[in-house]
Amino acid sequence: MSDTVTSRLAGFHKLPMEERLAQLGKMFRLAEDELQYLRGVGTLQPVLANQMIENAVGTFSLPLGLGLNMLVNGRDYIVPMAVEEPSVVAAVSFAAKIVRESGGFMAEADPSIMIGQVQVTRFGDPTEAADKILAAKEGILALANSFHPAMVARGGGAKDVEVRVLPAPEGPRAEPLLIVHLVIDTQEAMGANLINTMAEGVAPFIEQLTGGKVYLRILSNLADRRLARAMCRIPVPLLADFEMPGEAIAEGIAQASRFAEADPYRAATHNKGVMNGIDSVAIATGQDWRAIEAGAHAFACREGQYRPLSTWYLEEGHLVGRIELPLALGTVGGPIKVHPGVQVALKLMRVSSARELSMVFAAVGLAQNFAALRALGSVGIQKGHMALHARCVAVTAGARGDLVERIANELVRVGHVKVEKAREIIAALAAADEAAAAAGSTG
Repeated sequence: MSDTVTSRLAGFHKLPMEERLAQLGKMFRLAEDELQYLRGVGTLQPVLANQMIENAVGTFSLPLGLGLNMLVNGRDYIVPMAVEEPSVVAAVSFAAKIVRESGGFMAEADPSIMIGQVQVTRFGDPTEAADKILAAKEGILALANSFHPAMVARGGGAKDVEVRVLPAPEGPRAEPLLIVHLVIDTQEAMGANLINTMAEGVAPFIEQLTGGKVYLRILSNLADRRLARAMCRIPVPLLADFEMPGEAIAEGIAQASRFAEADPYRAATHNKGVMNGIDSVAIATGQDWRAIEAGAHAFACREGQYRPLSTWYLEEGHLVGRIELPLALGTVGGPIKVHPGVQVALKLMRVSSARELSMVFAAVGLAQNFAALRALGSVGIQKGHMALHARCVAVTAGARGDLVERIANELVRVGHVKVEKAREIIAALAAADEAAAAAGSTG
């Protein structure tokens, strides 16, 4: 497969699903079983589901869509997104199209450095215990790496040991905590299992060194040494829409960003918009989206107040957007080599490393955020969502096939996107069709 694949697939959303699949099959040389999976025929088999989790009783499906137009560091990416909300895929595709016209997203990501924590209690003098641990750093690292020699051979593994003394929490057992950090390069893995193995493996040695008692031995999901960043610069005139000039929309977006920076109530919803995109790609590609969420929100609080993960501001005739957040992703491990849908999704993305994957994720989060703020700062979110929501309303009311678009368009035209209104329109169309058929038979 060459790197001539483009994410700019004009009119893709208008094609029947089989034509979309045929186009994907040709672009990515998908095998028939891969296409069958996308059709819903080759779903995750119960026997495999039973091997993945406990008490399995079946499988659960979400719609899988493609975020299009994504250009990151000059390379095109088609982004698989598993999500039930109708506006998410369209929003990220539309936002990416605008950013694409101004050169696309620039992104970067840190190496895959994670932290394993070992909690030590009853250790006597904190300074003395910390000194003993740091003096034995090389021995601790050697022991930790002995549990994953293959990872070490690939250049990863435990790289450093750090010690933190936490003040005594209030309560009946007010004693300080000694926390040992194993700093570990997990390479292409998200790394939870290997980090936990190393942390558990060195615990007895740390107890021996300190004379203390170890309790928790587990990774931290605040992956603040594994950050991904993305940015874009959009010329203000490109933002013109809704019969509004670009300057007005740019100012609305910048004001929305200022609101999120000042107010945690707004920042929570701001970041939810970011995670709409990131979680969708995470689910499609088999990532631990719960860990991603936990890390992102903890990172948003790092300065003592919950703040936005992304910011937008005006600079020299451009709207500039920036995002930074922890992204502990993997291209190996977990369900990635087991789940057939995840394998297809990663084949569509064409990423060669976990760091590259993180860059795309960050760009998706920024695109999703831009789309939401663009609507919020201009005509409001409901008008922007109306056309997309109308399709779901039409289906709920009973429309199927070509009738879905007809009903949705009429709901938007009359400005009343409700199930009962959709049913009225369906009934009216059915009556009109019956009358036409009757007139035809008597003519």
